[in-house]
Amino acid sequence: MRHLAATLLGSLAASLTLSGCEAPTSASTFTPAQAQQVMVVEVGVVETVRPVTIQPGPTGVGAIAGGALGGIAAGSTIGRGTGSVAAGIGGAVLGGVAGNAVEQRATQRAGLEIGVRLDSGQLISVTQDADQQFFPGDRVRVLLGNNSVRVTR
Repeated sequence: MRHLAATLLGSLAASLTLSGCEAPTSASTFTPAQAQQVMVVEVGVVETVRPVTIQPGPTGVGAIAGGALGGIAAGSTIGRGTGSVAAGIGGAVLGGVAGNAVEQRATQRAGLEIGVRLDSGQLISVTQDADQQFFPGDRVRVLLGNNSVRVTR
């Protein structure tokens, strides 16, 4: 029972630590580091818009949590002694694989790849969350700065 509590607390701590590590890719969401910073504003016209899926890299939280739960569930219900240990290891591996898959599905989101012809003549492409609609021919602003680029109206 003590091992179960320690494992669950460790998984919870890891998930809290790793959640929110990714910078926003929305046209309307800024990190504290991006707020009150000078950004260069370019203007241009949307040439292309393509729907994409934004898939953040795995944090490991799903695999850790799934592995911990799978190992505990299998180890505590199957066999005794060595059999219980083997079942726990197998359950941890399968739980880790399943937890990783769940995390990937849960964190992916809709995005847009927006091709913009800047007034300077340069053609750029920006991928960001699909929280605003853009259509070819739309006049837009492109904000560049502080390691971020976003297309806005």
